Amino acid sequence: MNVHGLIKATSSSFWGLHVKDPTKVNATKVGYTSWNMCLPTIRTIAPKPMMINQKKKLPKMVSGLDLGRMVNDGLVFRQNVYIRSYEVGPDQKTSIDTIMNHLQESILNHLKKIGVLQDGFGSTPEMCKKKLIWVMAKMQVVVDRFPMWGDVVQIDAWKAASGKNGMCCNMMFCDPETREILIKASSILVMMNKETRKLSKFPYEVQAELEPYFLNTPLLVKQDTKKWPKQDHSTVDYVSNGLTPRWSDLDINQHVNNVKYIGWILESVPETIMENYELASMTLEYCRECRKNSVLQSRTSVIEIDNGNIANRDHIDCQHLLQLEIGGDNGEIMKGWTKWRSKKLGH
Repeated sequence: MNVHGLIKATSSSFWGLHVKDPTKVNATKVGYTSWNMCLPTIRTIAPKPMMINQKKKLPKMVSGLDLGRMVNDGLVFRQNVYIRSYEVGPDQKTSIDTIMNHLQESILNHLKKIGVLQDGFGSTPEMCKKKLIWVMAKMQVVVDRFPMWGDVVQIDAWKAASGKNGMCCNMMFCDPETREILIKASSILVMMNKETRKLSKFPYEVQAELEPYFLNTPLLVKQDTKKWPKQDHSTVDYVSNGLTPRWSDLDINQHVNNVKYIGWILESVPETIMENYELASMTLEYCRECRKNSVLQSRTSVIEIDNGNIANRDHIDCQHLLQLEIGGDNGEIMKGWTKWRSKKLGH
């Protein structure tokens, strides 16, 4: 065995083959090389300290849970929310789905705070007796600026009567420090019998529960009276087929949550718009409920494009239709309009 105790001068390999003396080639002795020269040299390199960019604005950290409070003589519900990392997109701005989820939560928290929430999505005690639930009829949203990851946003919510059979919910996102208004939204809710799945009138008993908390103000977002033209299916610009609800898309009223519809209409928005524009406003009308076994089709028409050139315009309008794949004009689930502004405008 040599000085390193690694190789015998005359030996056989563990495969049973004869191995020649490594210091001889064709029985001729050659110069001996130390194995230390063949082994790699291991160096210990001190890691460089990680440098933190002190100029980069980090998200604000908040503690505690804001359950909301009543202001304006008990007629306006106010709650602060913290924008989480999983609620933003690649540009660190909140998605419209996040905005709608927070608005929906504020509607329910308001009813809970005033003590009339009993069951389901906002059902009052009298609604439960009559087996009634709320469903969304119309939603209008105007976005001036999307909150960013780490922002703390104040949401104000108040309610009013809407005609004879509806309730209007007004909501406003703003910066709690500067009072800058970020987002305004108005929605109209109507009642549906959860067994017959038919719309219901506004019972007097339910009116008596809610009227003391109504703030008699007009819609925060001006009512869009635009007529919905009959869509020519042969000229629609973009179509996305085979959209189906998942089990997690159902809410406690056993139909697809209205927020999910927004994601479906965006499925057919062209990628060029999604990459170069951000949503400025939308008006949505809900025509019928979507159940767990529905198969849907999303259609988007881009209005007034100059020679098909989308990317060079400051603003773009789109018309949307969400419908059952089988059902034609009788299968409309939701229709709406969206306005988009170029990200180059710096909002």
